[in-house]
Amino acid sequence: MTSSHTANGFTVRRYSPDRGAWGKLTARDSVVRRLDWVMLLCCLALSLIGAVLVFSATRNRTELNHGDEFGFLLRHLLNTGIGLTLAAGAIWLGHRTLRGAVPILYTVSLLLSLLVLTPLGATINGSRSWLAIPGGLSLQPAEFAKITITLGMAVILAGRVDAGDRPHPDHRTVVQALGLAAIPVVIIMLMPDLGSVMVLGAIILGVLLASGASNRWILGLVGAGVAGCVAIWQLGLLDAYQIARFAAFANPSLDPAGVGYNTNQARIAIGGGGLTGSGLFQGSQTTGQFVPEQQTDFIFTVAGEELGFLGAGLIIVLLGVVLWRACRIAREASELYSTIVAAGCISWFSFQAFENIGMTLGIMPVTGLPLPFVSYGGTSMFAVWIAIGLLQSIHVQRPVSA
Repeated sequence: MTSSHTANGFTVRRYSPDRGAWGKLTARDSVVRRLDWVMLLCCLALSLIGAVLVFSATRNRTELNHGDEFGFLLRHLLNTGIGLTLAAGAIWLGHRTLRGAVPILYTVSLLLSLLVLTPLGATINGSRSWLAIPGGLSLQPAEFAKITITLGMAVILAGRVDAGDRPHPDHRTVVQALGLAAIPVVIIMLMPDLGSVMVLGAIILGVLLASGASNRWILGLVGAGVAGCVAIWQLGLLDAYQIARFAAFANPSLDPAGVGYNTNQARIAIGGGGLTGSGLFQGSQTTGQFVPEQQTDFIFTVAGEELGFLGAGLIIVLLGVVLWRACRIAREASELYSTIVAAGCISWFSFQAFENIGMTLGIMPVTGLPLPFVSYGGTSMFAVWIAIGLLQSIHVQRPVSA
């Protein structure tokens, strides 16, 4: 049995999990058949395109690959394989099962983030946002915070609504959800990892919009965010490298050999690609190693230079299809909790992709955010595939017709 109401454009159905999709699935309507294969294939295509671009960016970088030109390629493919396994695990467990584990997941995520601020934390590119792991590996807890904040806020905001007690979250519930999100945001800000904080802010706004919370909360949060940014700037709480990045964004001609170097070289690389690109492995900026962090933050420049407007456009189209399918999943979700989780993932992917591509084009400040599915990086790859697993679980467990 289902009932429904509409909140901020989302039709939300209340649905009984114990007689839900899993119980009604048959051999003809299996989990595999109910997966959103369009979304999955687009995500896999993005990861495989990323593998080629990562290989192009690192095969000649001996200071990075230590003589193994295939090293980054193989690790990217391994990360993708692990990500697919994590997504399968999220589908198998189900987003409703994970709902009960949110307190544990949230606590573990907080502890990992706090460990970054201890001597176990590692500083990379000016940000102490990494956790050193024995064996030369590293972990970025902020990536998992994106998942736990989404799940945690969804549990709080949807609790009484899905139970039928209220049509939408009341003010007290919203305060509790914001309090849950504020703790990891403050910890990540102390690292400081401004890029991740910006993504978390987008997730929080998206979650509140999908929950049906009063628009006064949305407007209040936007106003508080603007006031907070001004206060942080005026009080000098930003590190020198962060101030330099914003200065270079505001004035691209400022110190072109210093703080403005990354953005200038990125735009040269993308602009030189033209319509069809210079050819795979033939980009002068890429082979000449002019663009720093090209396998991670600036991976889009490899596509722009070597694959041209058409190749770079294909990446944007694939990301757009993923977001479109995620929006369909959010609208067809069986209860408010599922809708909120899907909305959090949509906000995360859309803002992070826009920020990453925007900073390579010079229309957004450089923040060090990877391009979802495409950039090299284990923790980021694992997190986005877990999010895809959650979206697929919501899709699989949507109401089944009798």
